[in-house]
Amino acid sequence: MDLATTIQNIERSSSALTTQSLTRMDERLPWFRDLPAEQRSMVTLVAQAGVRQFLEWLRSSGDDLGTSDMVFEAAPLELARAISLQHTVALIQVVIDVVEEQVPQLAADGEDDQLRESVLRFSREIAFAAARVYARAAETRGAWDARLQAMLVDALLRGDNSDELISRAAALGWSETQTITVVCGATPGGEATLVLHSVQRAARRLGLDILAGVHGARLVLLLGGVKEPVEIVEKLTGQFGEGPIVVGPTVTGLADASSSALAAVAGHRAAPAWPDAPRPVTAMQLLPERAIAGDEAARQGLREGVFMTLRRAGGELLETMDAFIASGGVLEGTARELYVHPNTVRYRLRRIQEVTGFSPTDPHEAFVLRVGLTIGRLESSPVTRRPRSLQ
Repeated sequence: MDLATTIQNIERSSSALTTQSLTRMDERLPWFRDLPAEQRSMVTLVAQAGVRQFLEWLRSSGDDLGTSDMVFEAAPLELARAISLQHTVALIQVVIDVVEEQVPQLAADGEDDQLRESVLRFSREIAFAAARVYARAAETRGAWDARLQAMLVDALLRGDNSDELISRAAALGWSETQTITVVCGATPGGEATLVLHSVQRAARRLGLDILAGVHGARLVLLLGGVKEPVEIVEKLTGQFGEGPIVVGPTVTGLADASSSALAAVAGHRAAPAWPDAPRPVTAMQLLPERAIAGDEAARQGLREGVFMTLRRAGGELLETMDAFIASGGVLEGTARELYVHPNTVRYRLRRIQEVTGFSPTDPHEAFVLRVGLTIGRLESSPVTRRPRSLQ
């Protein structure tokens, strides 16, 4: 191949090739016409760099294929953020078509086929270079997103102010107004970025709005706008490692999300105390285990939700619950203790479930009620109540 003549012809035509390529892009690609001037200038720089690198590649007889990466040095990450990989491939195809059309004018006599083959080989290397640029951009973006999500989870668990939470969530495209449910389980292990990528991929399949963060050995998820969180989490159990998965209460907006996050993490910490707990399990179901483990919010929840609720509902419900516990959960024994008919006991047990949400006839829910009564009486007793100076 008469390289010297061909290279001279390409050098003389380089500006014209760039101009023709941009004109063809305008004609063929509607989305290119709509690009802002700054982004169009990036494409121009890349096109010019492509011609220069093609000349360098020809001078080296096509041996130094690594130079193709240098084409994108003019605007690497900026171009990747502005234009998708699919669009970039379309731009490359336009440039190739323009150059191929000019091969008869650019090649030395009798060298058309050789130049055309060189153009195709170099274009293949440019396509690989574009893929590498986008892969690096995706890795950088993925690492940054992972860091932002981890910072958001940390902020939730610290109980940072809502403005800071909203700001960090907005950077991740999160809506402030939607309902939020926080879920906590063990991380499956491995690189945090890969764990979060797997979670987001599963979320896309299910059509979910999710933020996730790896917090130590825990994986914490924020589910947005989910009506039946337990059912959804059942479909995501494969994203967690072994052990319990705890679903916090659903709240409205990021301002209240910390309470859901703290409940979910406290529940995950206390869950080993209930070996037969369902997977997933709600933080509400783990109230007694959380309270025993020192979770003050759980203690207050039990006091208000069990003891105070039964006391306000009428003394007969509280009396019936005490008798039911004392009889070991035997209906007839409770009836004899209270001097009432067993059907009356059945009615009162149903009422207890209605007002508290916990069934006295379910073994674990009966445990919830018993711990709730114990905490309520302890905190209501003047003997055991702590002085304010010690609280």
